[in-house]
Amino acid sequence: MEKTYMLEIAGTTRHLPIIPITEKLSIASFVILGDTELVTAVAPLLAAKLPEVDVVITAEAKGIPLIHEVSRVLKMKKYYVARKSTKPYMQTPLINEVESITTQKKQVLCLDGADASEIAGKRVAIIDDVISTGKSLQAIEDLVIQAGGIVVARAAILAEGEAAERSDIVFLQELPLFSHEIE
Repeated sequence: MEKTYMLEIAGTTRHLPIIPITEKLSIASFVILGDTELVTAVAPLLAAKLPEVDVVITAEAKGIPLIHEVSRVLKMKKYYVARKSTKPYMQTPLINEVESITTQKKQVLCLDGADASEIAGKRVAIIDDVISTGKSLQAIEDLVIQAGGIVVARAAILAEGEAAERSDIVFLQELPLFSHEIE
């Protein structure tokens, strides 16, 4: 029988599979892609916790449905996505590398130069589904700063492990990490 963690948030319940990611650590796998009910339930709660912002940004891909709904709740006309690779349409993209707990390898985050110019001078909220080590969050923040944006909020649905102790992030609920020994 698969081990799961029961998450109750914003009137929804999800049974998250517990997945080993190292010999001694497992995470509850929280995937919001395709989960319209959960995304629409949490977005207004997260939006309400944000200070006044002009712009919202996330990393490709799991944060996209959330940022779409948050930007809709905030009545924004546009949101921004740091892509995982440069695209042919990008002109003078800003590029940063990150190694997050879920990818376990280096990946690139890119911000189109046109988007960067729109972010310059704006109050920016970085939004993600889960903040764990904060490495992805920092990589996006570095891109925002390179673009000339002013980071005024770092937000997520869940803060995993030690991230829940951070005073510089906004989140709706804590998500525990699970220690174990692989047999």
